[in-house]
Amino acid sequence: MRLGTVKHDGRARLVAPLDDDTLLDLARAAELSGVQGAPLADMQTLIEAGESGLDLARALAETPPEAALIATADVAFLPPIVPVQYRDCLVFEEHLKNSFAAATRMTGRAFDIPPVWYRQPIYYKGNRLSFVGHGADVIWPAYAQFLDIELELAIVTGKRGKDIAPEDAPGYIFGYTILNDVSARDAQMLEMPGQLGPAKGKDFDTGNILGPYILTADEVAHPVALEMQARVNGERWGGGNSRDMHHDFGAILAHVSASETIFPGEVIGSGTVGTGCGLEIGRQLQPGDRFELEIERIGILANRIVREERP
Repeated sequence: MRLGTVKHDGRARLVAPLDDDTLLDLARAAELSGVQGAPLADMQTLIEAGESGLDLARALAETPPEAALIATADVAFLPPIVPVQYRDCLVFEEHLKNSFAAATRMTGRAFDIPPVWYRQPIYYKGNRLSFVGHGADVIWPAYAQFLDIELELAIVTGKRGKDIAPEDAPGYIFGYTILNDVSARDAQMLEMPGQLGPAKGKDFDTGNILGPYILTADEVAHPVALEMQARVNGERWGGGNSRDMHHDFGAILAHVSASETIFPGEVIGSGTVGTGCGLEIGRQLQPGDRFELEIERIGILANRIVREERP
């Protein structure tokens, strides 16, 4: 099942797409079906309801009341969830090799993959409040000149856990979505030698994009093997397959949860798939560019980047 969050008639609504043109307002469908106290107010509430909430959503989608249908053309997409916590990893070797080669050309410094990268997942915590959804404009940060997309697969966690064994970790995944971790490469190159961050290379309003939907974890086998593709202004820049993750999401959740509790509604990104960003192929965004990140079974996350005029 796919699930999303949209704005319609001035309100945020939890929806399930029935086809490309039609969405089901799940809370309205429950109301019309006489279901009292349905946990369908928003994505977080649904996730916390567990399997019973998903069973209800599936049942409503099987026999959708006509009065609960919304035309996709009449909504604005929001992030499917505002994460309770956001982490982003770096687990595609091809991306790292390509990016280090590009960084060497830009800075004159040599970069090698450190041994720790092969031993354990590496991640940082980002700004969970900067997320926007499919179709939203990304505002170019005033301090940067080199902007880039990042094509990533992300998980949304489904339940609380700590010290999770890798073999048990798939049971903690609610679903999968597309993440575009827009990056200011020039700011990133300046700050990373400081051995902390990334900071302003990643943190700016509208810089994180999620959606358009969450594909529930029961729809795909673990570890996931989904085709991924990035396009800018209709031209394919690159992509790959999530099967090439050096550390799968089971290993990632096991590492993240070591002596630390994870909670329902966290978002954890895979990091960029090989050739899933412009840095790797010698390209960079220009104001007005439109980019589409596509992952099979989930959909297309499309946005535009704009530079605001300043007085």
